[in-house]
Amino acid sequence: MTDTTNQRPVSTTGDDAATLPTTYTPADVEGELYERWVERGYFTADAKSDKPPFTIVIPPPNVTGSLHLGHAFEHTLIDALVRRKRMQGYEALWQPGMDHAGIATQNVVERELAKEGKSRHDLGREAFVERVWKWKAESGGQISGQMRRLGDGVDWSRERFTMDEGLSQAVQTIFKKLYDDELIYRAERIINWCPRCLTAISDIEVEYQDDDGELVSIRYGEGENSIVVATTRAETMLGDTAVAVHPEDERYKHLVGTEIELPLTGRRIPIVADTHVDPEFGTGAVKVTPAHDPNDFEIGQRHDLPNIAVMDEHAVITVHGPFLGLDRLEARSAIVAALRAEGRIVAEKRPYTHSVGHCSRCKTTIEPRLSMQWWVKVGPLAQAAGDAVRDGKVKIHPQEMEKRYFDWVDNLHDWCISRQLWWGHRIPVWYGPNGEIVCVGPDEQPPAGEGWHQDTDVLDTWFSSGLWPFSTLGWPERTESLAKFYPNSVLVTGYDILFFWVARMMMFGLYAMDGTPPFHTIALHGMVRDQNGKKMSKSFGNVVNPLDWMDKYGSDALRFTLARGANPGVDVPIGEDWVQAARNFANKIWNATRFALMNGATVEGPLPAPEELTASDRWILSRLNSTVAEVDGLYEDYQFSKLSEALYHFAWDEVFDWYVELSKTTLAKGGPQADAARRVLGEVLDVTLRLLHPIVPFVTETLWTTLTGAESVVIADWPQDSGYRDAAAEAEIATLQQVVTEVRRFRTDQGLKPGQRVPAGLDLDGTALAAHEDAIRSLLRLTVPEEGFAATASLPVAGATVSLDLSGAIDVAAERKRLAKDLAAAEKEKAQTAAKLGNEAFLAKAPDEVVAKIKTRQEAAEADIARITAQLAALPQG
Repeated sequence: MTDTTNQRPVSTTGDDAATLPTTYTPADVEGELYERWVERGYFTADAKSDKPPFTIVIPPPNVTGSLHLGHAFEHTLIDALVRRKRMQGYEALWQPGMDHAGIATQNVVERELAKEGKSRHDLGREAFVERVWKWKAESGGQISGQMRRLGDGVDWSRERFTMDEGLSQAVQTIFKKLYDDELIYRAERIINWCPRCLTAISDIEVEYQDDDGELVSIRYGEGENSIVVATTRAETMLGDTAVAVHPEDERYKHLVGTEIELPLTGRRIPIVADTHVDPEFGTGAVKVTPAHDPNDFEIGQRHDLPNIAVMDEHAVITVHGPFLGLDRLEARSAIVAALRAEGRIVAEKRPYTHSVGHCSRCKTTIEPRLSMQWWVKVGPLAQAAGDAVRDGKVKIHPQEMEKRYFDWVDNLHDWCISRQLWWGHRIPVWYGPNGEIVCVGPDEQPPAGEGWHQDTDVLDTWFSSGLWPFSTLGWPERTESLAKFYPNSVLVTGYDILFFWVARMMMFGLYAMDGTPPFHTIALHGMVRDQNGKKMSKSFGNVVNPLDWMDKYGSDALRFTLARGANPGVDVPIGEDWVQAARNFANKIWNATRFALMNGATVEGPLPAPEELTASDRWILSRLNSTVAEVDGLYEDYQFSKLSEALYHFAWDEVFDWYVELSKTTLAKGGPQADAARRVLGEVLDVTLRLLHPIVPFVTETLWTTLTGAESVVIADWPQDSGYRDAAAEAEIATLQQVVTEVRRFRTDQGLKPGQRVPAGLDLDGTALAAHEDAIRSLLRLTVPEEGFAATASLPVAGATVSLDLSGAIDVAAERKRLAKDLAAAEKEKAQTAAKLGNEAFLAKAPDEVVAKIKTRQEAAEADIARITAQLAALPQG
């Protein structure tokens, strides 16, 4: 009736519960279990295996990083997928590793040097890089230990680093290939420049925030030929080479093609017409500074304007005497003051709040800067990356995220890949004394001789991490691992790096691997937020260290909470109360399994035939198979939240709260049915623990191995739906549940304590419930009535009648008074809502949602009236 091909024990006895502590303490088992899994090689993937492959790479965390909730969330989802596939018989590889994180790591080491009163320039390049490697060996990668705490089932024997020898060869190989194919070139363009880190940075390393600045309107020129422009960066006007207006703007048509004097400089600049200008914004005229603004650079290219850089790499003014040597912010104030003195300031607005880019590492305001850099020509690469999704080679999940992907890859600008750092992959290009440029592959010797030198820049970190799905498997060598495990089965990552990391892996994978994309599916998840849905930030004071929650509640509790909140592509709110509730779930699993073991639950031997089982046995086996099928379908659709909910409610509600309780009656009677119940109980727990294992691996490992006596649930078989269903048993137990639930509700309404026993008569004749009288009495705390029994309340439920004697059990007068008060409040609510809904004038003006809300209130009041009236009628008379 259920698939029982899991590993079978050598022996199992009812005494096994004695090996389990009375309470579950995660700290006592988690670390030991994880090390045992690693030592036994459960996570090690064999490229020679004839099993079908299942491959996932870890989005490589920064070597400077530590485990945060975002990591814990993503790793939980990946680990659940990998553990299930391993149990399904796949050769599962979860590839671990870390990113060298160029800017972040260099900043860390530079801060250490600063404490010694030194800079990297005091050491020189070679010694500084050695210092970084030393830091990496001693302090980097603490996240690896934290991943073990979480239970990540990664193949540690394959751990890679984006600066290790093999990956360095891969980087040099693909750079050379792209260069030879004329897809890498060197050019002067506008880039994001950090004046503190002194390097170009990628878009993803720019954080935008609203800053208070100033908006000044400046009059260029004189009289009728003057024109007013507005700017938040007055200091850049020193580099203006034009004023631009829209070609259809009637206000300025007579000025297009003329020249105007640029204040403070004495230079004359042209007025050009360009469709980029929005005639409805501001004055409809904009200053054009091609060397300090990406949009202005494009305008300059179209109109053949000169590029005048007015700041150096430290954002210090380098032109025009009065302002020479001033920092950009000092120059801004000085230039506005000078313009004001000349009567050029038409309007000033301060504070003026606007979005400003900051370096994500040091928080310095980014400066758009014209700079000579290395670029990847992304056009053909991006086209291939888009087509792979359009053609169905790669699926994006959830599908609605495809539009964001296409919006990005179809409009990609060429990618600036050079960084002015010392830590990273050095650009493999040499310059000769006579202007020669030579790109050197990994098996080639660089040119030698006087005047030859290597480019001083390193590559963007995303360049090497873009090779991750295949470089980690040995590319450019055609290794067994590459043949076995490429492409990846699925990439699990956040939608926030869809554009930066995912798109680059797609471009490089298709290019380097002969048109084979790096993965079959891209499964995107959202961001972890606090319980109020607010972004976690140190400035908000709501950042949570996941290690604190793991210490307090156990790793399983954190994992289950994260998986339970994981709807595809949607942000995940999380609060400590939810982790505590997940800990309670782990405790429930523990206690239920201990009960089962204490009562002789077993997995030995075949399941009894259906005719040998009680209705509750057949019901739970039917529900078990339905749950297996449901969970399988949800896994295939990456619906972690729904599958976690399905497992939670099946385990807690159906197995623990109902079947375990129902089995107590059967076990108490003894005989063949009790033996059958022990076997069914063992089967249900065996399968349920295996279903839960990918999400909560530690508690399930401890319980499953105790229950079955087998080696490890990590390498057990994943349950399969046998197809067994018993609709009649499900209907029968549903009726029993209806009776028990209704009577429990009545007891609560009457103020009876949960454990309080009440005499009751049960009329079950003619129903399927006759065989369940003992169970019903046990579940409802109903005693067999003695002679002289007189019912004071009678409840007809599902064709049965439950008659109770509540005399002496409750204070009837006080209960009647309480219910009368509640009834009056409900009737008042009904009258108020009826008055509003009967008012035509109100209905004509009120929004639909307001009317709907009042109707809902009226329905709730009517339901309360019916319920309270029934409770009053059921009370004993007198």
